[in-house]
Amino acid sequence: MITASILAAFALCLLSAVPSRAEDAAAVEIEKTLTGWMADFNAGKTERICDLFAADVRADFRGHPTRDHKAVCDLLTKSLSDETRDYRYALDIKEILVFGDAAVVRLVWTLTIKDKDGEEIKSVEPGLDVFRRQADGTWKIVRYMAYEE
Repeated sequence: MITASILAAFALCLLSAVPSRAEDAAAVEIEKTLTGWMADFNAGKTERICDLFAADVRADFRGHPTRDHKAVCDLLTKSLSDETRDYRYALDIKEILVFGDAAVVRLVWTLTIKDKDGEEIKSVEPGLDVFRRQADGTWKIVRYMAYEE
């Protein structure tokens, strides 16, 4: 009897650890959002560069003050508008955890900056992005923390 109770409890624990279909679908949508943003960034589409971030975003990058939506967008737009350099991001998603209308993404962005003279700088930036589902159903970053290795 005790063994059956233990097995039942163990089975419930395993089942509760399995993501729901809604969580799986949200994770897929978030991954598409991130890869789409990367493609837009790499194509220099400044008109869409701020779409990834919620209006109330707070962004922390080690060594820099916390940035709000305007500061994040200004920095990205300025970088992509710099005609003396080419900026490219590569994305490595480590994990996406979805909790209802919120999600946490553990990832690594690798930024490659090439000067027009051919000099190249690489910045490997592990981080954590917190997404929230917006009223229109899209997923946007509300908080992120990153640092350069």
